[in-house]
Amino acid sequence: MISIQASTLGFLKNLAKNNNRAWFTDHKDQYLAAQANMTAFIDELIVAMNKHDELETESGKKSLFRIYNDVRFSKDKSPYSARFAFSLKRATKLKRGGYYMNIKPGNCFLACGFFAPNPADLKRIRQDIDYNHDHWNTLLQSKPIKTTFGALQGDAVVTAPRGYAIDHEAIALIRHKQFILRHDFTDAEVVSPDFLKQVNAMYKNVRPYFDYMSSVLTTDANGELNV
Repeated sequence: MISIQASTLGFLKNLAKNNNRAWFTDHKDQYLAAQANMTAFIDELIVAMNKHDELETESGKKSLFRIYNDVRFSKDKSPYSARFAFSLKRATKLKRGGYYMNIKPGNCFLACGFFAPNPADLKRIRQDIDYNHDHWNTLLQSKPIKTTFGALQGDAVVTAPRGYAIDHEAIALIRHKQFILRHDFTDAEVVSPDFLKQVNAMYKNVRPYFDYMSSVLTTDANGELNV
């Protein structure tokens, strides 16, 4: 089983200290080796995940984010992003939810869920929380999700969305604009030989949440299929 190499994290640490084109050009071979390591890791992860899910993402090369920053509209003019990140998309309109991973020394984590629901999906999610908040609480407190991810995370409105009372018993969930589950790793965990196995297991643990959210987002308020 492939692992993320210590040299990959080492390259990212050095890039953070020397974030300029001259240094990057001089160390391009190290970047290419680190990129190849990450691509191979993702390729093997995709194979493992397709045994318990169905992914639209076909390869590590297609999922890996660019290391080059677009600095045109940013105050930070650093030309490179000193991290490797990737996302994996589930296949077909009936399977909702996305997988994400960030590999950056001192800030390594995986996340999964719903990062930017469109207005129609957000309305449907809030409506389901309103009607079925007991089920939501049971699902989010289930052992596989609670022990792996802890509490639901993501941006939320400050008070209450339009149409919902501030004292609604599920207002803490209804406030959410994002519905994200996250797990943080130490650098030592990332380079351990069984890291890929751990990541695959954690992504598998989120499936009850994804399966429920998929049913919500592919049906209307009356439970009729709507995709």
